[in-house]
Amino acid sequence: MHSRYLDQPGADAALRLFCFHHAGGGSSMYRPWHRALHPYASVWPVQLPGREGRAGETRFVDLESLLTDLESELDDALTVPHLFFGHSLGALVAYRLACRRRSRHRLLPRALLLSGYGAPHLPAPFPPVDSLDDTTLIQFLRDVGGVPAEFLDWPDWVRHWLPVVRDDLRVCCNYVDPGDPPLECPMHLFGADADPLVNEHDLHAWNRHTTQPCEVQILAGDHFYLTQSPEQLFRLLRPLLRRYAPVTGRDEAVASC
Repeated sequence: MHSRYLDQPGADAALRLFCFHHAGGGSSMYRPWHRALHPYASVWPVQLPGREGRAGETRFVDLESLLTDLESELDDALTVPHLFFGHSLGALVAYRLACRRRSRHRLLPRALLLSGYGAPHLPAPFPPVDSLDDTTLIQFLRDVGGVPAEFLDWPDWVRHWLPVVRDDLRVCCNYVDPGDPPLECPMHLFGADADPLVNEHDLHAWNRHTTQPCEVQILAGDHFYLTQSPEQLFRLLRPLLRRYAPVTGRDEAVASC
């Protein structure tokens, strides 16, 4: 199944996990998840334009424009049971994509797994990016764990990467919550105990946006806990994937014994 937005998925499974990356990130962050989460689900990393294999494409700075393009590209892949996972910017993208699909009466995710982002009716957890010069933006990113110090020794890398971060952060900072009705999707929120951007209260505030259970889990680490210590997150995701996987004929036979 070809789409500009889909990185190569792992071996397919009965449940698909579509993963949306953070601001300045790319789908490559989810490639180690193929092995870690199979056979519980097949991992489908989503690649936004303007980075990695799509570096030559124009980036979006408005969420609704991004979603118009993204939704049409993913439509065919979302016809089977699936979940959305999104971290930071990716959490906002995943949530709004589910809202748009609900408005079009399309199949919704069985659950939303959202990480490192406060509820969408709250202010964006980032400072207004257009008010930050490059030096201040880099310092902010270092403070939240978003860039290893050694990367700053590569000026060409910084020169190409910083505009990507700026545009992605504009997507968040420009977003205004339209106050849509709550989704009928369970939500599982993940955060970190030393995240300087998003606290536990911000995560619990997602409860307003679902009619189903809304669970919050706090892990060790900062805003990028999931790349620093991924196994602690995998230990929580595996039972969730089993919970939401469709029941196969074999499963039904076992359950009836």
